[in-house]
Amino acid sequence: MTHANQQETASAEANIDDLRTLISGDMAKVNEMIHSQLHSDVLLIDQLGHYIVNSGGKRLRPALVLLGAGVFSYQGDQHIQLAAIIEFIHTATLLHDDVVDASLLRRGRSTANQRWGNEASVLVGDFVYSRAFQMMVKIDSMRIMEILSEATNTIAEGEVQQLLNRHDPETTEARYLQVIHDKTAKLFEAAAQLGAIISGRSAEEEQAMAKYGKCLGVAYQLIDDVFDYSATSEELGKNIGDDLAEGKPTLPLLYAMWNGDRKQTALIKEAIENGGLNNIDAIKEAIESTNAIAYTAELAQEAADKAVRAIIALPPSAYLDALRSLARFSIERTH
Repeated sequence: MTHANQQETASAEANIDDLRTLISGDMAKVNEMIHSQLHSDVLLIDQLGHYIVNSGGKRLRPALVLLGAGVFSYQGDQHIQLAAIIEFIHTATLLHDDVVDASLLRRGRSTANQRWGNEASVLVGDFVYSRAFQMMVKIDSMRIMEILSEATNTIAEGEVQQLLNRHDPETTEARYLQVIHDKTAKLFEAAAQLGAIISGRSAEEEQAMAKYGKCLGVAYQLIDDVFDYSATSEELGKNIGDDLAEGKPTLPLLYAMWNGDRKQTALIKEAIENGGLNNIDAIKEAIESTNAIAYTAELAQEAADKAVRAIIALPPSAYLDALRSLARFSIERTH
């Protein structure tokens, strides 16, 4: 990393610290609600559920709900409940994802399925989903139910499409980006939109926040996919090469396959079709020589820029500044 890049990263992380300070009071209430709503008389649910929500996640999605409410000077407490609901939906998807991917490490710790087994992880994931919907009902808003139920359904579609793309070297950039939108960006979109809804804002302001969240989610996932080939396991908190081992055709891999020489193309195609890490060094070299990382990062930058432009007409505030900082952080972070 160059000195300039180190300065940019340090600046982005400092801004994120400011963001956390801005919403620290509300986030403390969200965390309190998460823990109280996770409680179950079934001991395994209690243990496993608390294990994953305490595993060091950034809480970006609930933060979007809190920031959106702050942008519109919301007065009330529904943003706390909605932030917890968003985190529950995200947590449930993580529990299910790790089973599907047979992942052993997340955020630097053993996955729940590694510790308790696949069956327990799937069933507790179902519990967390259903608890989220119980909490939604109490808010008593059909509009919010519509947004969150659509988001949950879209996420499931994205997971299935990603499964279909696995081991398929014919996956197109459009198909890859659709998975990113459905699997990741949709929940960012819903989270950002909720603050405008509970504040009773106009359709234009609601859509501005939704577009911001969608573009932020795309940028965030693109950088996540870059990390599988450029970060260390310690930085990322998961096993490097997981995507390659699972035969996932993410954009850095696809771009290198499309733009590499004949030998590189054949090597990457075989890796996608069969999975495994036998040729990871040669594949990383192909990714570097074709500038696949730079191409993917450029798309992430474009998405982050779109996120910032989407909210340009919203009323100025520390919360709006924080949303801009979050867009910058999404592409400058190191993990």
